[in-house]
Amino acid sequence: MTVCTRREFMKAGARLAALLCLSPAAAPKVAEALSQLSQGNAPLLWLQAQSCSGCSVSLLNSDHPTPADLLTGYISLVFHSTLSTATGHVSMEVLNTSIAQGGYILVVEGSVPLKMPEACVVGGEPVTTQILRAAQGATAIVAVGTCAASGGIPAAENNPTGAIGVPEFLESNQIAKPIISIPGCPAHPDWIVGTLVHVLEFGIPELDDQYRPRVFYGRRIHDQCPRFADYEREKFARNYGDEGCLFKLGCVGPTTHADCTTRLWNAGTNCCINAGAPCIGCTSKDFAREAKFAFYRMNEKM
Repeated sequence: MTVCTRREFMKAGARLAALLCLSPAAAPKVAEALSQLSQGNAPLLWLQAQSCSGCSVSLLNSDHPTPADLLTGYISLVFHSTLSTATGHVSMEVLNTSIAQGGYILVVEGSVPLKMPEACVVGGEPVTTQILRAAQGATAIVAVGTCAASGGIPAAENNPTGAIGVPEFLESNQIAKPIISIPGCPAHPDWIVGTLVHVLEFGIPELDDQYRPRVFYGRRIHDQCPRFADYEREKFARNYGDEGCLFKLGCVGPTTHADCTTRLWNAGTNCCINAGAPCIGCTSKDFAREAKFAFYRMNEKM
């Protein structure tokens, strides 16, 4: 296991304070939250429902802290079916023991197969039952990714599983626990780590009406777009790869809330629009829900 020094905690704390839009004075408190995570004082229980595990992969793309430091130095991840070295009965014993002890932050990745519980079974137990059991002992519940937040692709029109998001599922079962949604396909690692740190040291962050942290989802992609000036001048791209605003190539940035264009992905390398691809609205609750939804489409003839 990686042992982090106070200096390393402070460096990571300063960076996370910045990504949470907090003042530099908050860095020590953020560092303290990271220390709590590393010491197991705030264990994380990560369950996976109907998903592609893309958000787990995204978490492993964390930069400062790196994936190794994140998992072995900063986060006390008591259970994760994909990342766990234990398998079979041993793995399920860890899960059940953790649920019995309680006191963890529950993270759920993936949508809930409400009408077909047998579509997602973990250790012989339907994930619907598993989530309800785990929610009872959780101090807070975090729905990671659009599938968990609002159903995502598994909840597309005419799907046979009746998939829904975790907040809707918990509310329908009268589970009164603090819940936070971190949509995205996948969710940015900063959104995940930053939210967990905020919950630990500052409490539940300010949320919008979809349970999303305003610090990450408070502004539209359109308002932060590097091609906004092209939109204002009505200079529209005609083909993929052209210069100009991508709105007429199907960009849904005007209705999508996230900070992708300012935060950037892959250690600050790029984002969809910077790479010449229209925003497909993957943080939206309507993402891929209707059969007529087109990821790339022409908005009008040009």
